[in-house]
Amino acid sequence: MKNLTKSLYVISFDGLSTLDFDYVIKLPNFREFIKRASYARKVYSVYPTLTYPAHASIVTGRYPKNHGIINNTLLQPNRKSPDWYWLRHYIKGQTIFDLAVAQGMRVAALLWPVTGKARIQYNMPEIIANRPWHNQILVSLLNGSPIYQFVLNKKFGHLRQGFKQPYLDNFTHQSLLYTMREKQPNLTLVHYTDLDTMRHYHGFNSAEARGALQRHDQRLGEIIRTLKEANIYEDSTLIVLGDHSSLDEDKIINLNVLFRQNGYIKVDARGRIVAYKAIVKSCDGSAYVYTTPGTDASIVSKIRSLLENFNHEHNCLEGIYSKTEVLKLGADPECALMLEANRGYYFTDNIEGDILTIIRPEQVGVVPHYTKAAHGYSPFKKDYTTVFMAAGKGIKERVVLDEMRLIDEGPTIAKLLGVSLKDVDGRVIEEILE
Repeated sequence: MKNLTKSLYVISFDGLSTLDFDYVIKLPNFREFIKRASYARKVYSVYPTLTYPAHASIVTGRYPKNHGIINNTLLQPNRKSPDWYWLRHYIKGQTIFDLAVAQGMRVAALLWPVTGKARIQYNMPEIIANRPWHNQILVSLLNGSPIYQFVLNKKFGHLRQGFKQPYLDNFTHQSLLYTMREKQPNLTLVHYTDLDTMRHYHGFNSAEARGALQRHDQRLGEIIRTLKEANIYEDSTLIVLGDHSSLDEDKIINLNVLFRQNGYIKVDARGRIVAYKAIVKSCDGSAYVYTTPGTDASIVSKIRSLLENFNHEHNCLEGIYSKTEVLKLGADPECALMLEANRGYYFTDNIEGDILTIIRPEQVGVVPHYTKAAHGYSPFKKDYTTVFMAAGKGIKERVVLDEMRLIDEGPTIAKLLGVSLKDVDGRVIEEILE
């Protein structure tokens, strides 16, 4: 298959929403970019609409049920900070970066989710030191490209303040510009989280979120300017996309407290889970219910009745989905049930405290997992889609799509690179390709 571009840059602005589109295209660099871009302002993400499942879908063209990244974090009941799906081996099947490397292309990935220990030549994976004895820089080096990351940290490490934003994105951005100039990869994947972070802690329509959009506009302009200065702009393709939207919330649902009260979760004297028949695993705006292997089907029926009765009284759940319904939605086939929160609510995994908790503004950013906006909800909630924009080599100008799906992005990116993903759930968006 013939490749349609020499250099492809996939820019993920985490949390970029359809609701942002009319604002960002008035900003100077987005405005210039969109003049020649083809785009869809309504892109349906995957379920759950979380960063890791979404980014795995972008590079595989598959639903979470098929690529295996069904949540951000692993089910580790007694860990206050569960591990994330950081490593490439968690993804089932092919990715576009695997195929590109196999074809002899140079690939760079900067804080792109689920790329730890991937076969990527210039790899700075998104991974954190999640044990007291771990060192953050060492963990990153060992799970990506050590020499490449060492150089980036030496040059731009002073820009970071841990994981605080916008400092982390400032570091990522300068690392990207350096990589573009010095390495000129054939495929570059970069993940910015400034906007998503601001929305979590300040709200969807906050001044802080608006500031992140303005910073993203500046970053986009500098990316385009760097391509021009390197004399590769005309031979390059630039894709700008989001992974999910967000919704404001101020109420937490702790259904593991309900399960514990009803004997489905057993704890010891220290409050640690020692056994469970059923447990809730949060996806923020949605949640999985898992049962222990071999659990009688009647238990699932009893759990569903318990949840329905609770919801009849409190009206905090929008949906309770059976395993059959979950499969149709593309989520984890191993769960017993999946729960969708009503607007204004999201889930946590707590097993102590109140089942329903109202968040006070002063608690946000202070109490762990207390936020002002969340995602993870059904991709079909109203005004909850994300966006896709593409311009440059191999892309027709000004083709406007009514809508598309996140799973269509992987096959389309693959065709631009001249490779073919197997067993995809999405399709190539031929309408925008030369």
